[in-house]
Amino acid sequence: MRARGFAAARVVTCDPARDGALGVVKDAAVVERGGLIAFVGARADAPSDVPLRDFGERVITPGLVDSHTHACWVGSRHAEYELRMQGADYEGIARAGGGIASTHAAVAAASLERLATSLAERLKRMGAAGVTTIEVKSGYGLEPAYEHKQLEAIADAARRPGVPDVVPTLLALHALPASCRDRAAYIAFVAAELVPDVARAGRARFVDAYVDRGAFTADEARVVASAARRVGLGVRLHVGQFADVGGAELAASLEALSADHLEHVSADGIAALARAGVAATLLPVAGFTLAQLPPPVAALRAAGVRLVVASDANPGTAPTESLPLALCMSVRDYGLSIEEAILGSTRHAAAALGLVDRGVLRQGARADLVVWDLPHEAAIVQPWGVPKTLEVIARGKRIYPARRAKGTDSSSVS
Repeated sequence: MRARGFAAARVVTCDPARDGALGVVKDAAVVERGGLIAFVGARADAPSDVPLRDFGERVITPGLVDSHTHACWVGSRHAEYELRMQGADYEGIARAGGGIASTHAAVAAASLERLATSLAERLKRMGAAGVTTIEVKSGYGLEPAYEHKQLEAIADAARRPGVPDVVPTLLALHALPASCRDRAAYIAFVAAELVPDVARAGRARFVDAYVDRGAFTADEARVVASAARRVGLGVRLHVGQFADVGGAELAASLEALSADHLEHVSADGIAALARAGVAATLLPVAGFTLAQLPPPVAALRAAGVRLVVASDANPGTAPTESLPLALCMSVRDYGLSIEEAILGSTRHAAAALGLVDRGVLRQGARADLVVWDLPHEAAIVQPWGVPKTLEVIARGKRIYPARRAKGTDSSSVS
């Protein structure tokens, strides 16, 4: 089995077994064999029989992990964005039939092929920015048949060449469908029918719910989340984007892997997250778009809650495909250190998806890595506005850049 090596002035391992917050090794090499990391360390110690591609005064990191996205969608909500820039608020737009309902209509009308193709192209662009694992939620289907269609499109896109690895999530409670006449009956149906059906089909690894004012209560979300646990699916929750309605405490009681948003969370909620080991996923692009105050990052940090940063890529409140942009905003607007931002999009983000084989460069881990056209990891969080990657490797195969010429194999590292 042929091995391939990469060398650079700085290799950011994110390995807690190494010195420093990011486990940086200078003048270092990474060797991949069979889709796994076979060696990480000083260049001088690298296996002598493996040729090293020397990237010079550049930096290599683990592949980024985007642990919260709504990337499976079609249509456009630019008119809503314009309204928000003129002072309209998200909840008011939703009450008027916009927001989630608008994207639901577009998703319901789209063919499976259109959904899958749109998502695959979006995933490739996200991969070009350094992301090798992406969580993708349903939630715009609302009706069971359309939720299944979204999840099928996610699976289809994930099988296409050149896309990052995909972690599918059933966003079981996002909004009530227009056909709903009995709220309690709808929630009971989702718990008793939709969640088990999705689990049997193997179409999701997690179930999510939107626990907030104007969305779903903690008690309603508990019904669905408990159903998810019974059929072996993990739990992730949208919590406190607009108001604290007990979502953090719910996430803690369910041992959810993450509570996401947290613009509004109490001291008791933070303490509960810390005790249960629930990660806090920060979504600064949505906060920027909605002109919200940041979550209580200092209090979360002081309590020992792990901080994760994700793009929240969606057509309404976070119209972006750039996790590096979210990292930039997390540092500038939320007060994270550069080390916290990088860990929050690598090792900590992988843990928030229950993935122990990525987000870190160490022997035996999955060979997901990024060669950045940058001299230092601190430069990654600058607001470049364009991809600053030279190579993006997922599972030992190059996903960026794509095939450059006829006869070139874009699926393997050259």
